[in-house]
Amino acid sequence: MGCTFFDTAEGYGAGMNEELVGEAIRSFRKDVILATKLHILEDGRPLKKVIQEHLDASLKRLKTDYVDLYYQHRVNKRIPVEEVAEVMGSLIQKGKIRGWGQSQATEEEIRRAHAVTPITAIQSEYSMMERMFEKDVIPACEELGIGFVPFSPLGAGFLSGKYTEKDTFVGDDVRRVITRFQKENMKANRPLLEMLHWFAKQKKATPAQISLAWMLHKKEFIVPIPGTRKEERMKENFGSADVILTEEEYQALEKELEKITIYGNRTDEDIATLKEMN
Repeated sequence: MGCTFFDTAEGYGAGMNEELVGEAIRSFRKDVILATKLHILEDGRPLKKVIQEHLDASLKRLKTDYVDLYYQHRVNKRIPVEEVAEVMGSLIQKGKIRGWGQSQATEEEIRRAHAVTPITAIQSEYSMMERMFEKDVIPACEELGIGFVPFSPLGAGFLSGKYTEKDTFVGDDVRRVITRFQKENMKANRPLLEMLHWFAKQKKATPAQISLAWMLHKKEFIVPIPGTRKEERMKENFGSADVILTEEEYQALEKELEKITIYGNRTDEDIATLKEMN
């Protein structure tokens, strides 16, 4: 279907997802853009050595000798971004990575790091339900020529319209701790889904496709990465690239979104707690 951008991380399934992705793209590795991420924790060792060890382990699991895009998976506030940027620059010079990025970074962190080694992309949560980065981060990315890669562009699946307050989330499903999926908030957020269903009907598309088409229409440097567990959902998401919004339709969507209040939020702390519980 033309997908050439694959995103994984050392933390997904304790490295097992990197192994799966590496095996899956092995025969056409040179034809795709491969992104992965690392968590940096302070352990007293030189930062350069730590990052190099993480990268080498990822490369081994991915069965490749380079990655196109290497992210710091959430910015560690206790490690200067300038130091991380300097190490990433040396890895680019060695050809181990083609570019680097940050996840959930602030505008200040982006500018400081970019001044040391130009950033390729910023990956942060962004959707019709979470738009805080429109205030400063996305404009900064546009100014500096940095790509913006939204994760959870469908609001952890809520914008697909396939979940209701009757659904129950168990096990390691992160929706257990995302407050938008609390029954009272799902009910309160129905107006957003009703609006999406109406637009989808007009465009002969699905709510998920309208959500992604809205994002794709915004800026050329915004490249969402919807995740899915089912092939049919994957095809549906890819189909959003064929749903072309006119400027009038886009502005109409924006006008309706301004009228809607979003209830609930998602925090890194909540998701970290869930991981500790499992």
